[in-house]
Amino acid sequence: MSAIINFLTVLSTIVLMECVSWFIHKYLFHGPLWFMHKTHHQKSNSFFEWNDLFAILFAVISIYLMYTDRDNFGIKFFIGLGITLYGLIYFIVHDWFVHRRIKTFKSNNTYLQAIRKAHKIHHKNRGKANGKAFGLLFVKKGILN
Repeated sequence: MSAIINFLTVLSTIVLMECVSWFIHKYLFHGPLWFMHKTHHQKSNSFFEWNDLFAILFAVISIYLMYTDRDNFGIKFFIGLGITLYGLIYFIVHDWFVHRRIKTFKSNNTYLQAIRKAHKIHHKNRGKANGKAFGLLFVKKGILN
């Protein structure tokens, strides 16, 4: 039974991270943290952006949770694992597939193409205000029309 609870904890954390990421993206990144996030909305010749520091912050949080609970493999460990897996999913989908920071991954999958289109709608607006489509994994059908 604990394996099921651990799996559900990881899965719930991934879903919750998408919701938290949407909120942080809309209200903090396009708000008071715009001075860092704007590097993600500007053309750049550099592989790294100031915006990448956010990924490092979440990585530190997930490592801390897993490290502090490494002996028990309790709920903190599996929450940390869920954050780590969300970060991996985010890297693969956002950085690798959508933005092609590594140019080896293409797909004609309908869901992935919807994610790409929604994110391009988000980046159509280069500024801090009037943005759309702040999430990554959940795409509203209405946004794609």
